[in-house]
Amino acid sequence: MTLSLRGRLLIGVITLVAVGLLVSDVATYALMDRSLVGRIDDQLQQPSTVVAARAVIGGVLCHTRGPAAVGDFPAGSITELVSADGTVAIACVVPSGASVSTASPVLPKSLPNAGEGTPYQPFTVEGTGGVDHYRMTDWPENSLGGQYVVFAIPLTPVESTLSQLLLLEALIGLGVLAATAILALLIIRIGLRPLQKMGGVAADIAAGDLTKRVEPATANTEIGRLGLALNGMLSQIEAAFAERTESNNRLRRFIADASHELRTPLTSIRGYSEMLRRGADKSPTDAELARRRIEEESVRMSTLVDDMLLIARLDQGRPLERKPVDLQAIAADAANDARAVAPQRHITLTAPGPVVIEGDDLRLRQVVGNLVRNALVHTPQQSAIEIGVSTVNGSGMMSVIDHGPGLEGGDMARIFEPFFRADPSRSRDSGGAGLGLSIVSAVVTAHGGKVNVRKTSGGGATFEVELPLASSSN
Repeated sequence: MTLSLRGRLLIGVITLVAVGLLVSDVATYALMDRSLVGRIDDQLQQPSTVVAARAVIGGVLCHTRGPAAVGDFPAGSITELVSADGTVAIACVVPSGASVSTASPVLPKSLPNAGEGTPYQPFTVEGTGGVDHYRMTDWPENSLGGQYVVFAIPLTPVESTLSQLLLLEALIGLGVLAATAILALLIIRIGLRPLQKMGGVAADIAAGDLTKRVEPATANTEIGRLGLALNGMLSQIEAAFAERTESNNRLRRFIADASHELRTPLTSIRGYSEMLRRGADKSPTDAELARRRIEEESVRMSTLVDDMLLIARLDQGRPLERKPVDLQAIAADAANDARAVAPQRHITLTAPGPVVIEGDDLRLRQVVGNLVRNALVHTPQQSAIEIGVSTVNGSGMMSVIDHGPGLEGGDMARIFEPFFRADPSRSRDSGGAGLGLSIVSAVVTAHGGKVNVRKTSGGGATFEVELPLASSSN
């Protein structure tokens, strides 16, 4: 079974606290045991203990039963004189101010300290008569014919203290674990509440509502920073979906417009072909008209297909020819061509000096030609056209300015789309298929530049092309 994040965090916190309490309790118990037993060992190893034991065994202070006088040893301390064969010759309760019990230590078969030498090391033995354990030591009494003395102190107070400590540690540990579990559960629940909110928002987003944003989104907390990252990702996803939708819409418009543009010449070709099939070839005039119109519509359709293919190749990033090109010369040729086509027009060229860029000469001439032709076609015959070439901030600038009716705000946003015409009622024979400005935008973008349009002061439209200068011209 897979636990939730809340369950894993709660188990982890409780386990960590439990292990910490266990280690602390064990260390405290061991230190307390060592401290209490160490104090008894120090007392057993004192020289005064040997003196007291001899005094008790050999004097009137030896009390095997009954009340005892006040002494310096814990209640129930025992000293015994043991014969060489292991039998107890004298057993005395050291005076301690308490009643004397019948308890006594269980002596081992061999005493560790029966040999010569001091200090004599204490050790623990079992007891009888209500005392579970004694801490004792022994030493030889050679003056008494090979006998030795045993001195034992009951560990009952120590064991009672340790038992109380163990009970106290258990109660405190259980209380701390219970409090930790409750507090951790509250903290985890409050801390994970923002994640629960994010989960609800994520469900709405998964259902298709990309406008939703998660909360909290702040840099002050880890969850808040996660919210910021998720919101940033959602913004990118929303933008990507919007872009894809717009791209699909443009593609559908492109296909529809292309089909519409191709349908007209195809219909004409089909009609004139049908006319020839029905006997128009018998009339030289009708046959000549049919053949001429079929040829014209074929050329028009070929031009349209070539333009669409050019735009597609440029959009795919197909490389263009790169060599030094002078925009001044290209603009001058375009101005002369325009004057030849429209001699009644006032066409001016402003180009103070050469502006050299690296690019495709044929495509750049197509850019200028399309812009000038656009101005000639969409403005009155008396309207002036201004062509300018200059350098601005390390870039080559070329502008085509007309003083015609201009463009509306919505038209400016779509003017570079394929097949878009600001005046839908204009004849295709005069206005073209609407690919000229799309080719301008695609060629300029392929050269690493940009093109934009704005309103001309006093009326009209101004098209500006910005292209990076050649390296030697920077």
